[in-house]
Amino acid sequence: MSDYVLTVDCPDAPGLVYAVSRFVAHNAGDIRESQQYDDLLSGRFFLRLVFEVTDPAVTLEGLRREFHQLAARHSMNWQLWDAHAPYRTLIMVSKFGHCLNDLLFRWQTGALQVEIPLIVSNHRDMEPLANAYGVDFRLIPVTPDTKAAAEEELMGLVDSLGIHLVVLARYMQVLSDDLCKSLEGRAINIHHSFLPSFKGAKPYHQAFDRGVKLVGATAHYVTADLDEGPIIEQDVVRVDHRATAPDLVAAGRDVECQVLSRAVAWHAQTRILLNGHRTVVFR
Repeated sequence: MSDYVLTVDCPDAPGLVYAVSRFVAHNAGDIRESQQYDDLLSGRFFLRLVFEVTDPAVTLEGLRREFHQLAARHSMNWQLWDAHAPYRTLIMVSKFGHCLNDLLFRWQTGALQVEIPLIVSNHRDMEPLANAYGVDFRLIPVTPDTKAAAEEELMGLVDSLGIHLVVLARYMQVLSDDLCKSLEGRAINIHHSFLPSFKGAKPYHQAFDRGVKLVGATAHYVTADLDEGPIIEQDVVRVDHRATAPDLVAAGRDVECQVLSRAVAWHAQTRILLNGHRTVVFR
């Protein structure tokens, strides 16, 4: 038996669920999980199916060829994957290692459906951590003069390693517009949720000076609009007047790890569909 996950988004119309269900049944498939959403504002239909196929003659390539014909008739954007295939994931990091460490731990314990062939950084600070988990580490320094060459090297690695997902786990460099477009829909970033109120250096200290009572984080897809890509997940923790600036930093690190790991897990399980500047997340 083989399990597959299918996602679809297309203009809403009668008979879409029937058409997809008929395709599954025609290929000896048994639907195990089904979630759908109709966006009444945009008039678009979103669907995620997990189905099991018992016929050994049915292959992923054959399913894709057949579904391509159905998708063309309904102007569908779609993905069809082996439900258990791990996403090949490249992680980028600078000097703060809390999100990287959390992702590596979850990957090592099997909590994330990913493979991590490489960690890329513009500093060597996280190289010992990568070595401890047995993951290859590549230093790609970035300066204004070398930025274009550094991004070309990065994309070369993405292509040569067959990377499905790039995770910016507190990678403190702004990606160029061209690189953002090349990674559209397959690069996730994490940042604190004090934006746009507290920008620049030491945002947690700025927040402490203003007496904030909520500390949060946002995971989103990377776009050319800095920190404004489609939001995948957000969370907050409550603090009070007793919290010092270091307390806020610690709380922020915790929530960043949780939010980023959920976003990566959902992406790797093909649970996220883009809906313009927003996302549909089938949890």
